[in-house]
Amino acid sequence: MKAFVFPGQGAQFVGMGKDLYENHPKAKEMFEKANEILGFRITDLMFEGTDEDLRQTKVTQPAIFLHSVILAKTMGPDFCPDMVAGHSLGEFSALVAAGALSFEDGVRLVSARAMAMQKACEKTPSTMAAVLALPDEKVEEICNSIKDEIVVPANYNCPGQIVISGSEAGIDQACEKMLAAGAKRALKLKVGGAFHSPIMEPARTELAEAIQKTQFFAPTCPVYQNVNAKAETNPDIIKENLVAQLTSPVRWTQSVLNMIADGANSFTEVGPGNVLQGLVKKINREVATNGFQ
Repeated sequence: MKAFVFPGQGAQFVGMGKDLYENHPKAKEMFEKANEILGFRITDLMFEGTDEDLRQTKVTQPAIFLHSVILAKTMGPDFCPDMVAGHSLGEFSALVAAGALSFEDGVRLVSARAMAMQKACEKTPSTMAAVLALPDEKVEEICNSIKDEIVVPANYNCPGQIVISGSEAGIDQACEKMLAAGAKRALKLKVGGAFHSPIMEPARTELAEAIQKTQFFAPTCPVYQNVNAKAETNPDIIKENLVAQLTSPVRWTQSVLNMIADGANSFTEVGPGNVLQGLVKKINREVATNGFQ
């Protein structure tokens, strides 16, 4: 069975999507529709902008979403998923690719999510850090031990790689404790704020309103959602899980294991970069991986 997976923030690069725009009339039409919906030419920033331009959350998220979804929509019979999943932002790409959400509504929601997250980041200075080579349970225990600051596991990426999220002071404390407990590395990331943590609560409230007003449909195949790593096809539950995702951890390891348990033996990454292919291999070396960029 074939699983198709979609990357999240961090996969962006200058020039992303340019070949698609220039070589596929359908892709060009979709990119131009997105420019119109967003109210600015995101294609100019994607194709000719700077790394700095693309690092802005309000640009990064729609850019990765557009690259991924338009690629899926122009793959023709090569896009044939039995199941889909997306890492954080990538969950929106997966939902549109699987028909649970229209392209236009997907663009609007991703833009609303990015703006809401940027506002939440500006309101509370916060950050994230990658922790390598510590068991999940130990990372959770250390996060729970820090009482005066917010620190939580944010991304369960693969065995031995967890990203934590929280206040600046909380992450500094946690990194010290992780290293003392034997972590190979505890490295602060260059991100705008503490994604997938309680600090995103204002963004969650804002996004919930936008999601409730949007029509969702039953997807053409099960979508394994970040919040609980379970297969879902019910539009109402999909919406609830999407809202909860902003303040909950991305359970990527568990999602991939569940997809494999349900029959997935090949994973195709659709979108910029190849990060997810690497994570899937670290979770299970036996499954086949490939990508479309």
